[in-house]
Amino acid sequence: MSGEKRKDYLAWDEYFMALAKLSAMRSKDPSTQVGACIVSNDNRILSIGYNGAPNGFDDENFPWGREGENLNTKYPYVCHAEMNAILNFRGSKKDLENAKIYVDLFPCNECAKIIIQSGIKEVIYLSDKYANSENNIASRRLFDECKVKYSKIKLDEEKEIKIELK
Repeated sequence: MSGEKRKDYLAWDEYFMALAKLSAMRSKDPSTQVGACIVSNDNRILSIGYNGAPNGFDDENFPWGREGENLNTKYPYVCHAEMNAILNFRGSKKDLENAKIYVDLFPCNECAKIIIQSGIKEVIYLSDKYANSENNIASRRLFDECKVKYSKIKLDEEKEIKIELK
């Protein structure tokens, strides 16, 4: 046999973050699309999710706006990607213990609580654009206090991944 293995394959972190980003493409939210991918210690995909309307809430009638009276915006109704990934999981809750979750946007404080309660022990994120918001400050405090590791994904270089469905 001759030849060498491919050199441009995806590293595990790149692969799982790419799956989170791909999942985000299912979101119908016009302003923010977020995806999440939960992975076991041995790099097995346990679940995925994206932000969207709750089951049974017609996407056409869902208030997707960001501005206006709170009850007429998406904020009190939308299910975040992390919540959906955890609730979409169909295995034993024990399997989530010590798992990692990949998200393209750092989790809000509500999702941080859900992550902690599920037993997930590590969060890898791509963007922390709301780092100075009270919600994200609370998230970091929750994670620190409950010993959940969190870190921005370490990439040697930005990578564009193109998928063709022909």
